[in-house]
Amino acid sequence: MKKFQQSPTDTDFVQSPYAFYDRARAAGDIFYWDDYDLPCAVSHRAVSALLKDRRLGREAPPEKAPNIPEHLRPFYAIENHSMLELEPPRHTRLRSLVMRAFTSRRIAALEPMIETLCHDLMDQFPDGPFDLLDLYARPLPVIVICHLLGVPASYADQLLAWSNDMVAIYQARRTKDIELAAAKAAQEFADFIRSFIDEKRLAPADDLISELIRAEEEGEKLSTDELITTVILLLNAGHEATVHTLGNGVYTLLQNGYPPITPATVEEVIRFDPPLHMFTRWVYEDVELFGHPFKRGDQIGCLLAAANRDPLAYEDPDQFKPDRSGPKNTSFGGGIHFCVGAPLARLELLIALRTLQQRFPNLRLDGQPQYADVFHFHGLEQLTVKKA
Repeated sequence: MKKFQQSPTDTDFVQSPYAFYDRARAAGDIFYWDDYDLPCAVSHRAVSALLKDRRLGREAPPEKAPNIPEHLRPFYAIENHSMLELEPPRHTRLRSLVMRAFTSRRIAALEPMIETLCHDLMDQFPDGPFDLLDLYARPLPVIVICHLLGVPASYADQLLAWSNDMVAIYQARRTKDIELAAAKAAQEFADFIRSFIDEKRLAPADDLISELIRAEEEGEKLSTDELITTVILLLNAGHEATVHTLGNGVYTLLQNGYPPITPATVEEVIRFDPPLHMFTRWVYEDVELFGHPFKRGDQIGCLLAAANRDPLAYEDPDQFKPDRSGPKNTSFGGGIHFCVGAPLARLELLIALRTLQQRFPNLRLDGQPQYADVFHFHGLEQLTVKKA
């Protein structure tokens, strides 16, 4: 396979990685990314197929299990129970329990609350320029997740701080200080959730944590550690991705005539500039994938955002088309690890974007926003706008 070099912290790449994806894709379905020492799938057909291929998975084979340094043990004590990092049978059990609580009925019932919250946040917008991320995109998802879990919204800022510190460990510019902050946040987050679960055992309510506790008590063998990790995963994954999809989406919409917000518009927002660009898989058996041999224990990166810009899958993929047709985008992953929060994310985005446009139809950018140096995530540092 052809090799390419591209620093994931290079300024031009951080601002727009899509030109690099195009160059790599021109060489085939899979290329070798020297900077990561990793083969990566870059076409829509390859990424979609590999996400569903059960010969690959998220859990490292035993012989490839990483040696966890002491300072990161609190972080990986959480990760070790995450259904995002597990394969069947543990993954099947955990996901089925979450899906039993994370029902379409429960999500649909959030719509009035989300719309009210949107208006409450917009009521606080100042008359002059302001950062839409700070005043709208960041608080909205974490408050919604708090409501869903049954955690008082007064804890939102603290949960957000822990979440940000934990998620930061996945970026390319990871440092020892970032690792220490992630481990500290993981320990404090776990201690908080553990005490909150204890309270919920004594006074259960109609919320997701109480539902998961009921599943545990009914003999589903969900351990308290698994319950803690699942709650943290739902908040971390549900918050970070939605914040940046919303921020990137408003930026894109304002650059493209601010078209009417429909479910199709939201789907195009999700395709066009998603917040997560790489998702890795372990290879579980010797296999040939798209003409290239792989051995058990190899890893391969699935470049989700590159797949979404594949011209063989989408006509004029670099253009934003609110009424676009085409195959399912890869932004939420695929296969057994398809994002459990996708229906909630879609609902939040639809309500947040539609309500924002209704309240402020003349919203416009104030200055040129910049993307943060956080690859393999892709989100704005800030999004300064004016109401009129």
